[in-house]
Amino acid sequence: MRFAVYAPLVLSLLLSALAPVLARRAEPALAARVLAPAAVLTAAATVWSLVLLAAALLGDVPPLVREAREDGRPFTDPVPEAIGLAACLALAVVALRLRRAVRAERSTRRALRRLAAGQPGDTELIVAASEVPRAFAIPGRPGRILVTSAMLGALGPAERRVLLAHERAHLTHRHGLVVTAVTLAAAADPLLGPVRTAVVFLVERWADERAAAAVGDRRVTARALARAALTAGRTGTVCALQFTDRAVTRRIAALQTGPPPFLWPVALVALALGTLPALLAADATGDLLGLLSAMLD
Repeated sequence: MRFAVYAPLVLSLLLSALAPVLARRAEPALAARVLAPAAVLTAAATVWSLVLLAAALLGDVPPLVREAREDGRPFTDPVPEAIGLAACLALAVVALRLRRAVRAERSTRRALRRLAAGQPGDTELIVAASEVPRAFAIPGRPGRILVTSAMLGALGPAERRVLLAHERAHLTHRHGLVVTAVTLAAAADPLLGPVRTAVVFLVERWADERAAAAVGDRRVTARALARAALTAGRTGTVCALQFTDRAVTRRIAALQTGPPPFLWPVALVALALGTLPALLAADATGDLLGLLSAMLD
């Protein structure tokens, strides 16, 4: 209890340090599939550890302490009172952060559903007349792809195929759910912020690789990325496929080389870092229950 309950915080830092390495070097689909569940498990273990630290304040309840001492039973204070109170405050902050994150996700999904409202059920592609270059996937049943006329006009025929294949990959592999999961994990455990950043980058790289495979030309895919980024830069807006983020040059550079390797050893380490906090949190739970049970017996 004295050590295991704090371990998820340390492992959060280790996972956040490993995430950028996977994002830069490993095959995107593998890295995203490993980091996302690892982040969710680590965040859940961290929150549960805070619950345990707050619950350990029960050991300081005067009647329990007095009864244990009068009966001559050994009494061990599992957590200092200051840490227990800090855990209570941290849980309140986590609840607030999660509430904000959930509201933001719901608001985004409602806005996307409104964009697809009124379209026939079998329509995958929605073209909107707009001078703003945008394109994005709209999750749902069925999923839709919305592209503005400005974006289509900025790209050649082969580059349009890249665009559609990229967005279709987002829908096929449910990247929206992956990003939502790591967003909520980072809201619950702010130490996992770098993991969320890595996963957001990885789902874009994942879709890039699927688009390159669909069109059969990595150079055309890189050119589509570059042209869309330049088009968005001229209009000063955020456009399709996260083309205007700071990672665009890394994505273009990755497409100009061969497909990234499957770094299974590093991926397994990341998965272990996500599983270990849950095991340690379970161990700390058993220790706390044992302490409280000994006091009440």
